[in-house]
Formats: sequence, C-alpha cells, structure tokens
Amino acid sequence: MPFNLPIALTWLRIAVIPVFVALFYIPESWVSVPVRDAIAAWIFIAAAITDWADGWLARRWKQTSAFGAFLDPVADKLMVAAALLVLLKLGRVDSLIALVIIGREIAISALREWMAQMGASASVAVHWLGKFKTAAQMVAIPCLLYKTSWHDVPIYVIGQILIVIAALLTVWSMFYYLKKAWPTIRDRA
Repeated sequence: MPFNLPIALTWLRIAVIPVFVALFYIPESWVSVPVRDAIAAWIFIAAAITDWADGWLARRWKQTSAFGAFLDPVADKLMVAAALLVLLKLGRVDSLIALVIIGREIAISALREWMAQMGASASVAVHWLGKFKTAAQMVAIPCLLYKTSWHDVPIYVIGQILIVIAALLTVWSMFYYLKKAWPTIRDRA
C-alpha cells in the first residue's frame, strides 16, 4: 500500500468521522449547540477541502495510485453518509433525501465496481452531473449543520434549498450512469 501526503489526507478524512459524530453526543453543559454546530460545520468544510486537495496533490506530484483512487471516494461517501445521518437525527434533513443520496452512492459504487470487473469502467466515469451533485451537497451539508444565520444570511435555508437540488441531481446522475452502463449490462448479464 503506497503512503504519501494525498493518501494521508484521505486517511485523515476517514479518521475525523468518529470525532465529527462524537460532537453530537457531548452534553450541552460542556459545549453549547451553536458552538457544536459551528465546529461540526468547520470539520465538514475541512474534510471537503482535503477531498479536493488530496486529488489535486496526487495529480500534481504524480502520486496517483489504484489504492488512492479506491480510498478517496470511500472516504467521501463515509463522510457524507455520517453527516446526513447526524442531520437526520437532528431533524434537519428529510429521511427521503438522506435515503436517496446514500442509496445512490451505494448503488453507483457497486455499478462502478461491476463495470470495472467487466473492463468497462470508462462508461461510468465521473460526469459533470456527479460533480454538480457533489458540489451542491458539499455546500448544503455545512449550511444545515451550522443552521444559524450569518450576518442576516439565512444559511440554513440555503442549505435546505441546496440539499433538495443535490437530491434531484443525485437521481438524475444515477439514471445517467445507469443509461451509460445499460448496453454493457444488457450484453453481458
């Protein structure tokens, strides 16, 4: 297993997930809800930044690897799933939205794995729909975690709008990937 700074950043993103979730089990007498929510939002933002940074560094320093290509999306999906489950527990995201986003991630990951085994991974390569979906949810989640208005900007409302957009893009991108994979599935199933 290769170890370099991009992979270390990915492992850091995975390691911070229990800390992120544990924040919501700290008694309010130790940390107020607004402070807890701000810390959680910043942890998620830092994780999103490291997601971008590890890929950029790996490409720039020519340190890409099959293991890094596997681990990076796993870290992303774990962090998003943990955040959505926390938001669900807090009543800040609808269960249908959380189910759609998490379910799509599992389904498309399985599809990509299967297509790779058939030598057809290019047919389900990342598309701009997936990138927009990721961007929408990466902005929505910290807004929903933070919940408080900032200089009269309704952060939470922005998060609610963006998470619905992310869910719609999630469904759209899932159908896009399934459509791209269908000829291979039909011919080899």
